[in-house]
Amino acid sequence: QVQLVESGGGLVQAGGSLRLSCAASGRTASTYAMGWFRQAPGKEREFVAAIRWSGVTTYYADSVKGRFTISRDNAKNTVYLQMNSLKPEDTADYYCAGSRGYYSNVDRSWQYDYWGQGTQVTVSS
Repeated sequence: QVQLVESGGGLVQAGGSLRLSCAASGRTASTYAMGWFRQAPGKEREFVAAIRWSGVTTYYADSVKGRFTISRDNAKNTVYLQMNSLKPEDTADYYCAGSRGYYSNVDRSWQYDYWGQGTQVTVSS
């Protein structure tokens, strides 16, 4: 099992920045990829970004490309999501997730086996 704990959410004005962290514990070596998803009120959960365990390959939703950066520190078993130029439409609960499977793409929630409890991000206009 892998336990994931997110932190770093909060309230920020449009144009501002936040950095989310996801601390992983347990059998982290069993995860091939780590991802971030978000869910806004009344909407379905959507993919935001993902990174392979090697840290070399990253994936982004079109809506966040150029503004968000996913990275990882394997020594700390932590994944980060740096969010810049935030917009009100980025407001959502953000979830960290870990995938045990090796897939050609990693942008579907069903591909992930472990989930954190979520951290709230609110962007005011």
